[in-house]
Amino acid sequence: MTQSHPRISKAVIPAAGLGTRFLPATKATPKEMLPVVDKPAIQYVVEEAVTAGLSDVLMITGRNKRPLEDHFDRNYELESALTRKGDAERLKKVQESSDLATMHYVRQGDPRGLGHAVLCAAPHVGDQPFAVLLGDDLIDPRDPLLARMVEIQEREGGSVIALMEVTPEQIHQYGCAAVEPTADGDVVRITGLVEKPEAAEAPSNLAIIGRYVLDPAVFGILRRTEPGRGGEIQLTDALQLLAEDEKVGGPVHGVVFKGRRYDTGDRSDYLRAIVRLACEREDLGPDFRTWLRSYVTEEM
Repeated sequence: MTQSHPRISKAVIPAAGLGTRFLPATKATPKEMLPVVDKPAIQYVVEEAVTAGLSDVLMITGRNKRPLEDHFDRNYELESALTRKGDAERLKKVQESSDLATMHYVRQGDPRGLGHAVLCAAPHVGDQPFAVLLGDDLIDPRDPLLARMVEIQEREGGSVIALMEVTPEQIHQYGCAAVEPTADGDVVRITGLVEKPEAAEAPSNLAIIGRYVLDPAVFGILRRTEPGRGGEIQLTDALQLLAEDEKVGGPVHGVVFKGRRYDTGDRSDYLRAIVRLACEREDLGPDFRTWLRSYVTEEM
C-alpha cells in the first residue's frame, strides 16, 4: 500500500536577488516586477502556487523590494478611483493580485545564496514539507509541473526537484542530477547533484530548474552547509546530502519537465516569453500575430 504523506500547503518564493542582468531597469525596480505583457513576472509565479493548491505564500525579500509587497496588497485609492469611474474590468484586475493568496514576507538580509534564502523560511514553514518557486522561471499554466511534483512528494515522501533536458553546451549554467529510472516515465530517482558542472563532468543532461518540493529536513542541513560555488550557500549542496542518505529526509525524486518554460531572468528569453504569451492571449493575440508576421516578413 502506498504511504500517504502530509498535504503541502506552503510555498516559498525567494525574491531577494539584485537583478543585475537587467540593469539599468532594475536599479530601482525589483526584477520580479518587470512586466510580462501586463502582469509582473512574480504574479505568474504566485498564481502557479495557488493553482497547485498552495495558498500560503512566503516571499523572501531584501532591500528595495517593497514594491513586491505593495503589489499584493490592497490599493484603496486606486480601487476607489476605478469604482467611481465604473471601470469594473480594471478594478477586477487590480483586486486579483491582493486576493490571490495569504502572503507573508521576510527579509533575507545578507545575500548569501539560494540555500540561505530558503533557510530564512524555516520559522514559517516549521516541520512540514513545502514548495520553493524561483521567480525567474515561469511555467506555462497549461503544463502543471508543480501539481505533479506535489503529487509525487505526497506519494513518496522526501523531496522532489524539477528537471529539464538541456544540451551539453548549456549544462554548465545549471545544477545537474545523476539519476535512476522509476516506474513512472516522467519521474527519476536522484542519486547525486552537482552545481554547474563542465560538460565533461556532468552526470547527465538533466538540469535543475526553479521548482522544488522539499522535506523540512533540508533546514538542518542548510544550517551546517558551508559556502560553496561563488562563496554562497548553495541549495544544491544541501540536496546532494539528502540524496546521499535517504534516512535523513526521505528519498529525492525528480520530475522531468517537457513543457513550456520561460526564463525571465535572461533578457532574450524574457522577450520571447512576452511574445509567446501575447500571441496566445484572446484579447491581444489576433492583432499582435498579424503585426508580428508583417514585421518579420519585412525584416527578412
